[in-house]
Amino acid sequence: MSLDNKVKLDGVDRQLLRRLITDGRVSVAELAQQIGMSAPGVNERLKRLERRGVIRGFSVEVDLAALGFAFEAIVRIKPRPGALKQVEAMLAKQIRFTMCDKVTGDDCFIARLALYSITELDDILDPFHDLAETNTAIVKSSPVRHRVPIDLS
Repeated sequence: MSLDNKVKLDGVDRQLLRRLITDGRVSVAELAQQIGMSAPGVNERLKRLERRGVIRGFSVEVDLAALGFAFEAIVRIKPRPGALKQVEAMLAKQIRFTMCDKVTGDDCFIARLALYSITELDDILDPFHDLAETNTAIVKSSPVRHRVPIDLS
């Protein structure tokens, strides 16, 4: 979206988004009470934000460590000539890849991989090596995750 086409948010929109980002399960009634509006008014605002494409949906953030995944890795993947579609299909099928972006530059894909232990890394990546070069970094921490890149204050 270009700067000319960006959605304009007023103070109420910003308050709603800030609260939803903090707690996506908050009820419309609670939102209305928190910002001093009626529940139908808040509901209409939320629907308008959805229609305008600001809110695409609501989701659950799962703690991978709580499911036993001790590590996450960032994997840069550079398919060999002619193997782009095959590698893309393999990434889509391997459930341990939790995110994947197709990017410009030397690598075609940057993916995030969930691991129970570091010893699994070779077993998961070995099938890719006939079709691509990989470069892996283990995630130590994530100081910024899923931030909305605008000021909502």
